[in-house]
Amino acid sequence: MPPFKDTFQDRVGQAAEAKRKALEKLKSKPPVDEAVAAARREAAEQREARAEEKRSAKAEKAKAAARSVEDAKAAAAEAQAAAVPPPTEAERKAARDARYAARKSRK
Repeated sequence: MPPFKDTFQDRVGQAAEAKRKALEKLKSKPPVDEAVAAARREAAEQREARAEEKRSAKAEKAKAAARSVEDAKAAAAEAQAAAVPPPTEAERKAARDARYAARKSRK
């Protein structure tokens, strides 16, 4: 039967029939066994506990990495503070003059 020839009453009847069939199908399902439901809940709790352990381990690893980065920055700052100070203007001028004199003496 082509759908454009259906009347409103036909469509309402079809919808009611579909609802009735769906309800019968739902009622025909066997009830959930309590032992199976308890086992499923226990498995879900175990999965959640493992996931929480993973998250906490990941957070600890991230904290350790952040601490190591901070320690490396502190060590670099200490090394920079202990390093030889940059040359003064006079020392740079003397080095530049020495390079110039060396270049002139090669020619």
